[in-house]
Amino acid sequence: MTSRARDAAGEPSFRLRRALQPFGPVIGPTRLRDAAFGAFGAGLALLLGAAALHLLGASLAGGAYLIAPMGATAVILFALPNSPLAQPWSAIVGNTISALAAFAVHYVTRDPMLAVGAAVGLAIGGMYLARALHPPGGAVALTAALNPAMIDALGFRFVLGPVFFGTVALVLLAILWHRLNGRVYPFRQPDSDGPHATADKAAQQRLGLTAEELAGILANYRQSANLGVEDLARLIAAAEQTAAGHALADATCGAIMSRDLVTVGPEARAAQVADLFRKHGFSSIPVVSEDDVLLGVIFQLDLIRRARRDALRSKSGFGAAMVAIRRDRNSDILRAADVMTTGLPSVTPETPVASLLPLLSDGGEEAVPVMLGDRIVGIVTRTDLLSALARNTARSVGETPAATGDAAPGGPGKP
Repeated sequence: MTSRARDAAGEPSFRLRRALQPFGPVIGPTRLRDAAFGAFGAGLALLLGAAALHLLGASLAGGAYLIAPMGATAVILFALPNSPLAQPWSAIVGNTISALAAFAVHYVTRDPMLAVGAAVGLAIGGMYLARALHPPGGAVALTAALNPAMIDALGFRFVLGPVFFGTVALVLLAILWHRLNGRVYPFRQPDSDGPHATADKAAQQRLGLTAEELAGILANYRQSANLGVEDLARLIAAAEQTAAGHALADATCGAIMSRDLVTVGPEARAAQVADLFRKHGFSSIPVVSEDDVLLGVIFQLDLIRRARRDALRSKSGFGAAMVAIRRDRNSDILRAADVMTTGLPSVTPETPVASLLPLLSDGGEEAVPVMLGDRIVGIVTRTDLLSALARNTARSVGETPAATGDAAPGGPGKP
């Protein structure tokens, strides 16, 4: 049976699935850790807010001081910290504009139907104009429009108390929470420093596009409210990196790794390690046990950092500290185990080379050990990876005329 016949046989169910597909989940799978941190952070922030109000003697029963829209704001701040809708300007200004809109409508009309439509519509328009779109702002306006008695009792304090100061408190708690958990909030800015604390972006994020051009792309596709400029750059870079990995789909780490390894034991003196670096020109040397079990890797940078630390501690100067390491003049002989880096990611000989791209990219690892069980059988450095990419590019360029059927001028395909 042909594919068209199979589609015809199952056409009713196929059409039903297509019709229902837009109503199914569109958000990708969430990591359990992110879900737990988002839920716990939002709950903790609201708990602290309620406790603070209770200590100040405010009643929580009437919902005048801790209004329901703050729960929606907490969801966005703690569960979607990368969204433009969750940024401090959007949250604070958006909620405040919405409260001002409802406050103004309250003194123009008391008709509930008119108040509801006018307050929410005016709030959305104001948030758009202020570039502070924040969905809970609509709920702030609706809450005020449906509770005129609360506005009568609080007056302008409704704008300042539960809305402005409440949102500011949630934003400050969100900043603290995300910093404690290693996340970036507020989100990255186009002019923020790169991974080396300089103005240069990570190498894989140098797209040849300006921040203004990226912002224009978001505006043209009406995605400015869904994604920030810097996050768009990161996504494009990740997509390009994945596409580059496809070109290396058939290559494995075993094919490009360095096999004839120079290793040291954990008791090797740092001076011996420094001599090996100088002799071979390596950037990394594995530290192994007697049966070749990997214990760690020493990078040249490890020795430099140790010398810097010794120099600060002894006040002897960096040059003297480096000389002391090379000549074993430290009061305590420095061993390989004292300076090696542990916990490095590793791969197997069968691992596709494409998997190394995110590991060895700028700001990542300097080298990745290739393992068979606990034993190290090779190592892949950034130089090894760049060589593999260069060879693949050269082969692709060389195969292009044959692949497209075009011969070079004057070549075999031309009479």
